[in-house]
Amino acid sequence: MNDGDGVVCARHVSKRFDDVPAVNDVSFVVEKGEFVSLLGPSGCGKSTLLRIIAGFEVADEGSILFKGKDHTNAPPHRRPVNMVFQSYALFPHLKIFDNVAFGLRRKKVPEAEVKQLVHQFLDLVNLPEMGSRYPTQLSGGQQQRVALARALVNRPDVLLLDEPLAALDLKLRKKMQVELKSLQRELGISFVYVTHDQEEALALSDKIGVVNAGHMLQYGPAREVYDHPTSQFVAQFLGEANIIPCVVESVGERVALRAGCGLAGRGQRSHGDYDFTSACDPKEFAHVQNADRQSARHGSQAR
Repeated sequence: MNDGDGVVCARHVSKRFDDVPAVNDVSFVVEKGEFVSLLGPSGCGKSTLLRIIAGFEVADEGSILFKGKDHTNAPPHRRPVNMVFQSYALFPHLKIFDNVAFGLRRKKVPEAEVKQLVHQFLDLVNLPEMGSRYPTQLSGGQQQRVALARALVNRPDVLLLDEPLAALDLKLRKKMQVELKSLQRELGISFVYVTHDQEEALALSDKIGVVNAGHMLQYGPAREVYDHPTSQFVAQFLGEANIIPCVVESVGERVALRAGCGLAGRGQRSHGDYDFTSACDPKEFAHVQNADRQSARHGSQAR
């Protein structure tokens, strides 16, 4: 991984709270225009990692680079990122127009340009007539769109999203997933998205980073991570998987396996210590009769 690679580059980032490691030696790169999800169970360190990228937390070790420039110790307002929080964090005393305009006015953008950009991005998130309302007068889904507009209007290199759909009901969350991906593709901005929802991560992401206990267990294209998990945790967390201990019986053009509960501990080996654990997706197996075993070779796929 080169220092200049990608829009965001995390290099060996670690963070502890007292003696508890929250992020442990994490490295990954986000390329321009990618939608990347950080996926893992609650308390695994994914939100802390996002806050380190944003500058709300400072890494104890490692560095954060944007387009090759070190921003490890830069404050949040000096980083080319914006963040959407789970709670949306809209200003309740400001109208929707002024919420979206807030960052532009802090940058001292001319008011005529502010007006044009705010209307443009409110229209982009399908809220063209909502500028004069207050946040409390909007639904949860509408508030989420306002938070997106406020973040995107500043044209950041990277948009960071910390479980922004978690508070929405299932139907609205599905709808917002489609809108979010469509918006990201239209703008071409890199998104880094924190979620514990496996289905959401697979539906939205170009790449997925699976995080657990502060470690990045696997990072790569979503399909690759799903089809070729590198650990039992990734296989089980990312989808349905039957975990089957196996013994290699023979190796040739095809590998013959003896599979079954507890076999790996019985010492039944034909080629030394070849015992391993196979994660098999039940949806990928064909159900066949004994006479059709030959066809089963072409109707199954192990993850």
